[in-house]
Amino acid sequence: MSEYTYPILFGLATGTLTRIYMLRTDYRQYPTYLHGKIIHVALGFIAAGLGTVAIPSIMEEDFTAITFLTLAASQFREVRNMERNTLTELDSYEMVPRGKTYIEGVAIAFESRNYLVIFTSLLSTLGYLLFNIWGGLAAAVLAILISTKLMSGGRLKDIVDVEFVEPRFDGAGLYVDNIYIMNIGLPERQAEVLRYGMGFILNPKNFNARSTIANLGQRQAILHDVSTALGVYRDSGTPALVPLAKRDLDDGRVGVFVLPQEKDINKALKVIEAVPTLENAIRMPTERQTNGKGS
Repeated sequence: MSEYTYPILFGLATGTLTRIYMLRTDYRQYPTYLHGKIIHVALGFIAAGLGTVAIPSIMEEDFTAITFLTLAASQFREVRNMERNTLTELDSYEMVPRGKTYIEGVAIAFESRNYLVIFTSLLSTLGYLLFNIWGGLAAAVLAILISTKLMSGGRLKDIVDVEFVEPRFDGAGLYVDNIYIMNIGLPERQAEVLRYGMGFILNPKNFNARSTIANLGQRQAILHDVSTALGVYRDSGTPALVPLAKRDLDDGRVGVFVLPQEKDINKALKVIEAVPTLENAIRMPTERQTNGKGS
């Protein structure tokens, strides 16, 4: 057996296990059991193989093998396209859609985690070859900790304070606190809304947060996650029962109106606070550098 056999097997194992660890199916049920996971585990195994063979190739001065890493980059971009296309098709059948911003964030995450697998297997194999199996294990643990840190993005609770507010009607206008949501004229629909509806106010912690939650994609992500976790009281063809999120133009607060099948205030607050802060929605206007002053 080659001197690289055990290091390569070790790198393959750590990389694949890292991808399995990062592949989680939560309340959103994506990726689905079982076939959806098989695709990503298989791609993780391929990524682990690419990262593992890079170090022996460098040691043997076979630098042409490194070109496989550039090939992998183009192949894993197809993973992003695959996830984007799949979720876009599925989104048209959702009672409360994810929205394009959320879908793009999920697609980017699936692509980037394959690169984290390459990094983990590469570092593990390097540690094994430079030291021994214990050095490889130490490098694998370090790489997994770094991957875990990089894969965990921000949450909504980091940028806003969430509070529950009972929705109310002023004539035909539906309000959450003082934020106008929509107009519902039928008394029967008004009764349904007051019976099943829940309202929440998102108070931004700073000016950057105000710009982030103003993004329509970020607001749609909130509505989707709450409706997925708690259910939604509506069917197709009932526009009066659509969950909405509207913004107070004066102070930047966002009023969220949902109609869950499970009316649990504490659970809804936890779900909203755990909604991911979408990378494509983050805005930092306070970081803008001004090059000159006005006259």
